[in-house]
Amino acid sequence: MKTLEMSNDFGRPAGVRDSSTDRAAELLLRSGGIVLRYGLVLLVLWFGLFKFTPTEAQSIQPLVANSPLLSWLYAVTGVDGASRIIGVAEITIALLIAARPVSPRAAAIGSIGAVLMFLTTLSFLVTTPGSWGRVDGFVVPIGAGGFLIKDLLLLGAALWSASEAVAAGSRREGSGFFGRE
Repeated sequence: MKTLEMSNDFGRPAGVRDSSTDRAAELLLRSGGIVLRYGLVLLVLWFGLFKFTPTEAQSIQPLVANSPLLSWLYAVTGVDGASRIIGVAEITIALLIAARPVSPRAAAIGSIGAVLMFLTTLSFLVTTPGSWGRVDGFVVPIGAGGFLIKDLLLLGAALWSASEAVAAGSRREGSGFFGRE
């Protein structure tokens, strides 16, 4: 007597596929990817544009001033100039990621730029005084730290966007993404 080998996907026998479930999963995956990528684009673009306002230039000043990676910008450009340089970088990153339908390579480069940007902003959690505090016995992000912690999720979105764009570019190129392999 032959027994059916069971799979882990909803108790169907291994090797048996449910096309409606596959279509639903594919729809969710594609929809989630679009929302994730273009949500990331919108937020990075919005943050970048806001860097051209005096309010944002002043609000990022304590973060940038305490950063070993970025504090040198103030000596070269001042508070407003540094904010604008960061804004240009963020706008460029957002536009590159948004280019995914026409250029997976541009989207991958923009996504990798976003990864580096979010790693930099997450470093502010360590370099900015007062980013952490004890609340009811728990150490939690407070003040600027409460705002910065969102970048952990955005880092994940940027990593996903980079991996998807690299995979799409490799499929499109028919070879290695960054050259012949």
